[in-house]
Amino acid sequence: MGFKRKRRKKDRRKFRGVYLLPNLLTTGSLFAGFYAIVAAINGKFQAAAVAIVVSLLLDGLDGRIARMTRSATSFGMQYDSLADLVAFGVAPAVLVYLWALKPFKQFGWVAAFLFVVCGALRLARFNVQTGSHDPRYFNGLPIPAAATMIATSILFHYAIGEWAPEKYLYILVMIYLLSFLMVSNIKYVSFKKVELFRRHPFQTLVILVLLFVVVATLPEIMGFLLMCGYVASGPVSTLVYLRQKRRTEQEETAPKVT
Repeated sequence: MGFKRKRRKKDRRKFRGVYLLPNLLTTGSLFAGFYAIVAAINGKFQAAAVAIVVSLLLDGLDGRIARMTRSATSFGMQYDSLADLVAFGVAPAVLVYLWALKPFKQFGWVAAFLFVVCGALRLARFNVQTGSHDPRYFNGLPIPAAATMIATSILFHYAIGEWAPEKYLYILVMIYLLSFLMVSNIKYVSFKKVELFRRHPFQTLVILVLLFVVVATLPEIMGFLLMCGYVASGPVSTLVYLRQKRRTEQEETAPKVT
């Protein structure tokens, strides 16, 4: 009896409450993802794509603020993963199915489901590998990037209007490709370790300002091109990672000259 009481008190100490700001941002990201599903069902595909991009911004803020304020918790990490599955897994899958994959019938909804399940596997693998891999790289394409690739593709399609190619086939191929990249071992650069509150070269600020101006001028087109560049950067990042790893191993195994 006394053992049970001690165990209950210990369990209560483990969960004393939650930090409001990071979890409110996560809730905002979840809300944007849910809104994207509702908008897609109502045929408002552009609004749904914009909602996914908004969800991406909120998702980036919650983790960064949690690290800055030292309020990162296991609860927050699990809640963030569940929100990501809805906002970046289910929402883009429903959106892209209703927008382009419906004519393919079973091949269309199977592709949409494959995107969801690969995204869920990607999130589960990330959670169990936290702290055991190089923080400079993601192992596989992050699910927010895959979802944003879908959203920006839809916005780009509407932006170029009559110049847009036939969407159905290339979107189907893109969904299968994104699904594969999420569960692959291809390395993608992580921007989580970028320190905003330390000194950087002046040229870095100039480049970021120019990039912001270009994206703000043509957000639909530049957003799509930036996401294409990031998705395609995986093989390059993998080669750089493997070369650095091989060089480190050679330095460790090389005989030391005394």
